[in-house]
This record gives sequence, structure tokens and C-alpha cells, in this order.
Amino acid sequence: MGELEDAVMTRVWKWNRPVTVREVLEDLQRERSIAYTTVMTVLDNLHQKGWVRREAEGRAYRYEAVSTRAAYAAALMNDAWSQSDNPAAALVAFFGMMSEEQRQALRDAVRIVQGPTDSAPADTRADTSPDTAPQTSPDTGDENPGSVREPGGR
Repeated sequence: MGELEDAVMTRVWKWNRPVTVREVLEDLQRERSIAYTTVMTVLDNLHQKGWVRREAEGRAYRYEAVSTRAAYAAALMNDAWSQSDNPAAALVAFFGMMSEEQRQALRDAVRIVQGPTDSAPADTRADTSPDTAPQTSPDTGDENPGSVREPGGR
């Protein structure tokens, strides 16, 4: 996704509702000079790529995201990881780049995906100390759960 597409999608994800070209334009114009037709073209491109769906409203369209920003980020990570000739080494290198806060978020995410562990008594399970207990998940705003597949099957 290009820089302008990302700027447009950021607003669509943030607002989490169908938006018009005019609404996106007015918000973008707070930061840069941009034409209505440019925003219209970007939203049309995003629609053709499968990132937004649109519904006619009079002579215009209202656009809304097909999936969440989190699903987009997951698709990017999955795509990059799947292209590695050594996925384990790629993960080790990636984990090495993470901050402690990011590593804690990763541990929390793994716990969520794995679900509760009922095979061991609570007092003998790993990572049950207060400093490693799952943290409150970051505020996801108005995002809804979505597929981690990138639109367009990528």
C-alpha cells in the first residue's frame, strides 16, 4: 500500500464507518494540499484492490474497510515470513528487533491463540507470576475482528 493509500485507509479504519470522498478529502486537507479527484481515485483504487467496499449514495459512494488495520498488518507479516528461506531464523531476527513491550504483546497474543491450558494444575503452569500475567490488551479503537488474509488473496 502506498503512502497516500495508507493515509486514506488510516482514516477509514479510524472512523470505522462508511465514509465519503468529501469527508476524507477535508480531513486530508488539514495536512496537505490535495484534490478531490485524487482522493476519489485513491478510494477507487483501494476498492479495486479489495481493501474497501462501496455503496452508492446519490451520485457518490460511501466507502468502508473490508478488514481491520490489524488484519492488514498480520497479512504483511505473514507475507514477509512466508517468503523467507529460513522462517525460524527470520522469526528469531524479528523477535530480536522487538521492544520489551512488543515481546509482552506477543506473549499475550500467543496465550490468546492457545487458549486456556487445562492440562496442568494452576499452581504449576508456566508464566503465572504477576509480572508475566497477560496485560490488558491495547486499545483497538473501533476495529472489528477480521481475516488475516490480505484482500485479493495475497
